[in-house]
Amino acid sequence: MSAIEPTAFLREFGREAQIRGFHQEILADTPAGPLMAFSRSGEGSPAYLSAGIHGDEPAGPLAALALLKAGAFDDGHPWAICPALNPTGLLAGTRDNAAGADLNRDYLLRHTPEAAAHAAWLESRPVPGLFISLHEDWESSGFYFYEINLGADHPERAAKILDAVQAWFPPEPSGVIDDHEVRSPGWIHHAARADLPDHWPEAIFLAHLGCPLSFTLESPSSALLDHRVAAHQAAVLAILDSPNR
Repeated sequence: MSAIEPTAFLREFGREAQIRGFHQEILADTPAGPLMAFSRSGEGSPAYLSAGIHGDEPAGPLAALALLKAGAFDDGHPWAICPALNPTGLLAGTRDNAAGADLNRDYLLRHTPEAAAHAAWLESRPVPGLFISLHEDWESSGFYFYEINLGADHPERAAKILDAVQAWFPPEPSGVIDDHEVRSPGWIHHAARADLPDHWPEAIFLAHLGCPLSFTLESPSSALLDHRVAAHQAAVLAILDSPNR
C-alpha cells in the first residue's frame, strides 16, 4: 500500500490540467486538503472519470494523472475528472474517510460532506454519456470490471478491455466476485440498482441520473503498484478507443 499526499498530488494534477484547458474547482474542504473537480468543455457526449474514493486504492489517482499527462482526455469531448475523491482516506491509506465512512456507499443518503458535495456537483452538470471509475480489490488476483449498461450490449468491448490489461494481469478467475456472478471471467454485468437499497455507490447514483454506460475497473491491490497503474491506463484507453463507447 502506498498513501498519497492529496495536496501535493492535486497541485501536480492541477498544473497539468490547466495546461490542457481544464477548469478546476473546490467542491469541499477536508482536513487533508480539498476535494477537487476538473472539467473542460467540448463537442459531443460528455465523459467523466473518478478515482480515489477509497483511500487504500492509490493506483486509480496515479493512473488518472498518467492518463492526463499522456493526453488521453484530449479527444475533443467534454470531460470531467475527480481524481482524489477521499482526501483524508488517501492521506491515511485507509478505505474509509477520517470519520470511518465508506464514501462509495453514501450517494443516496449523503451523510458525509464529501459525498454530499460531490453528488450536488454531479447533479449540477450535464449527465455524462460515459463514466469510468478506477478502483482496486484486496481480495482479487486478477483484473476485473463492473459494467452498468442501459443501452445496447457489446460483448466485444468487454473482451477488448480485458485483452488490453493482459500484459499485466489475467482476468480474475473467480466465478463469483463480491457475491456477483460474472458474465465471463473478469466481467460483471451489473444492474442499475444498489446491492443494498440505502447504500448507493457512485456508479449507481450516476445510472439513476441517466448515465447510460459505466465501467468500474478493479486491479488487484496485492500486485506491484506500477503494474496496477499501467493496467488502469490500458483499460481506460481501450474503453475510449471503442467505437461503441
